[in-house]
Amino acid sequence: MAVSAIAGLPSAQPAAVKPHKQTLDQSDFLALMSAQLKNQDPTKPVDNSEYVAQMAQFSTVTGITQSNATLTSIAAKLDTLIAASTTAKG
Repeated sequence: MAVSAIAGLPSAQPAAVKPHKQTLDQSDFLALMSAQLKNQDPTKPVDNSEYVAQMAQFSTVTGITQSNATLTSIAAKLDTLIAASTTAKG
């Protein structure tokens, strides 16, 4: 019998293994920024303009990524329309 069963505690289950991320997303950025703010030296606080600039850059990258996905989708639909138009004429 396991020790945890004797003590009336639930037995430990192994934690689920999560796949490693290849890139960081906005939630990772916010978690890192929160950790930096929480652990900064109170006598030498970080300038807020640096955080605002980093957040603006991250938002810009996110917007560009979404725009690229949208343009890729539009290009695929146009390719399909052009192929259908060419087939209908031929």
